Amino acid sequence: MRKSLEILQAGTLELTQLVRQALETNPVLEDLTEIISLDDDMPEGDEADSLSYMNETDDDWRDRSIMDGKNSPWTSDDEERRQRIYDSIVAPETLQQHLQNQLDLSMVEPKVREAAQAILGNLDDRGFLDLPARALAIRLKISTRHMDEALKLVQSFDPIGIGATGIAESLLLQLELTTGHETIEYKIVRDHLEDLARKRHPQIARALGTTVERVAEAASRIGRLTPNPGGEFDPTGNPYILPDVVIERDDDRKWYARLTGEHLPNLRINDFYKDMIGKNGTDAKARQFLRDQIRDGRSLIHAISLRQETILAIAHKLIEHQSAFLTKGPRHLRPLTMNDIADELSLHATTISRAVAGKYVFTPHGLMEMRAFFATGYQTSDGTEVSNAGVREAIQQLVSQENAARPLSDEFLMKALDTQGIKIARRTVAKYREQLNILPSHLRKTF
Repeated sequence: MRKSLEILQAGTLELTQLVRQALETNPVLEDLTEIISLDDDMPEGDEADSLSYMNETDDDWRDRSIMDGKNSPWTSDDEERRQRIYDSIVAPETLQQHLQNQLDLSMVEPKVREAAQAILGNLDDRGFLDLPARALAIRLKISTRHMDEALKLVQSFDPIGIGATGIAESLLLQLELTTGHETIEYKIVRDHLEDLARKRHPQIARALGTTVERVAEAASRIGRLTPNPGGEFDPTGNPYILPDVVIERDDDRKWYARLTGEHLPNLRINDFYKDMIGKNGTDAKARQFLRDQIRDGRSLIHAISLRQETILAIAHKLIEHQSAFLTKGPRHLRPLTMNDIADELSLHATTISRAVAGKYVFTPHGLMEMRAFFATGYQTSDGTEVSNAGVREAIQQLVSQENAARPLSDEFLMKALDTQGIKIARRTVAKYREQLNILPSHLRKTF
């Protein structure tokens, strides 16, 4: 039961890893190079007799390969091509590796190199120092001269902004290396960063003796700097997301779902080991070992089959309930709960929750999490149901069309939604706006 739940919850890449591990540890499992239908795989003759100890029919446990409900033979060329693709994917370079390569090429004296090494070892994922360089020098008993030289060296590395103790210092480093100390941008970041964050352009202009227009232009250039110089080397980033389901139209323009199972190994129990159990003279311990391994392999195959069937059944129900979304877009995503689907499939809601966790669906509107199809919502004044995602889409559309010099307040957004028949409180508008990473109106204003 635990293994079955683990398989059900596993994402695509995680499941592939689990299956590969099973292939390595269970000798009776093998990975087929082509999909074999259940009817073509029925045992006959002596083989059926050798399996009689199971006291079950072959239909109950025989290897099954669930892909998209159709037979899709794999050729050896397909397998080789997939393997070449897998082999070509290399681990991305980390920030530490990128900086270490630059340090290795630097011509500096040994003590400065030692101090620079200490700095690299105390950078976080953003490229910022965990503590000031002088404090690091005291802790490691490194001279301040060597540490200062090492810090200057590290701060000259790519990406610029590395080696600072925070965002403000990093922005100053970026400006220092690109435009110099005397620019209006440098002065704003050095002396008026809080006012800039609150868009107090008139106050900054008065303090620097310049115009609001020049401050606004400088603010735009500052906005193109990065507050996270090490972000491109984010070790948690994973651009490779494999969808579990694809939803598309058939030749009759009807929506249908198919599983993308080509990345999963195609498992069955090796005939050689099954034959060994039925042979006279096989050692009793060996026979028991093989029975245990066959049982485990059978359970894994059944769990994967059940996982695929459950995900596909849920996808079919999503098409029934969310056809308007598939046809017209996010604004038309309807309120839907996991209990609704669970009742229709005669499953428990927690089973639905486990099945959709970490799963992705490729739709006409892009790749999205399966969970995104489930949402509470509201009923408009004309009786139409709209999901939370639909409300957020409406807010996004209103903000995208606003006058940047006079951005819409949450109060105005609430009233605009009311005219569309969506009645929600102002605090709910604020919550959805924050979920969309949209700033409050006074911080969206441009000059």
